[in-house]
Amino acid sequence: MSDADTVRQLLESVGIKPSHVQDDNVARLEVHQNHVVGAHLVPGLEVQTDERDDGIEAHIRLKAGARIEHPVHLCFGMLPEKGLQWIILELDVEEDASAQVLAHCTFPNAVEVEHRMDARLRIAPGANYSYYERHVHGPGGGVQVIPKASVELGEGARFKTEFDLIRGRVGEMDIDYDAVCQARSVLEMVARVSGSGNDTVRISEKARLVGEAARAVLTTNIALRDDARAEVFNTIIADAPHARGHVDCKEIVQDRALAKAVPIVEVNHPSAHVTHEAAIGSVDSKQLQTLLSRGLNEDEAVDLIIEGMLS
Repeated sequence: MSDADTVRQLLESVGIKPSHVQDDNVARLEVHQNHVVGAHLVPGLEVQTDERDDGIEAHIRLKAGARIEHPVHLCFGMLPEKGLQWIILELDVEEDASAQVLAHCTFPNAVEVEHRMDARLRIAPGANYSYYERHVHGPGGGVQVIPKASVELGEGARFKTEFDLIRGRVGEMDIDYDAVCQARSVLEMVARVSGSGNDTVRISEKARLVGEAARAVLTTNIALRDDARAEVFNTIIADAPHARGHVDCKEIVQDRALAKAVPIVEVNHPSAHVTHEAAIGSVDSKQLQTLLSRGLNEDEAVDLIIEGMLS
């Protein structure tokens, strides 16, 4: 299969027409297993890749002062039923640079696929970087997803990341993010996951607010059915004056599913303030009754409530 055909199949598996991203104004990188099958850069953005037997190493650099107008599109995936993809990523967003990234990780035929990502993100002072990650898995849940990232936010930097599973079964997922936030930086991490069958989900996100007036919000919304399992560990440690943080975890469980949420807050300065909220339970009965009274059956009503929580 040609690289062009592989790119087309990867993009179509996530519902994107190649023509929508193959534009001279849109930066993009497509990786199939351990092979770069497509790439296009724009001024201000540098990408270096090294193909390995089990994946790739990539160094992405957004130059100081660069403002990328259109979202950068990344696609990491595997079309075969079995295999390993290991992405080792170094990202440098230099001072006062700005970009949004839309990343798709797609494994539509997965039976026994492992996707690993080890990332180190450095967001320099005054820089602004947003990363939106969307996953497509196979219907049988034959995927292991193991992303780990360390994040360094410089003074006044902003970083937002969102993780969504948009189609297929989770399989096994273990997310581990650790961030250090300098003065007046802003961090936001959001994860939305729907698990079913015997899916297992583990999310660990940690933010250390070491600079004055640093801020962080960690938000996790999970819906579980059947025999799915989830554990969420969200931690904010506020060491600096006027640091602010909030942890918010909501989990809906049905059938025989089990959920665990552990919000951890630690405040080490008298003028810092961190709050947390965690809720685990079934679908809200008042919402359910309202939708049933409007003609939906119970399954339709539950699906709509879960969709709203995960949107």
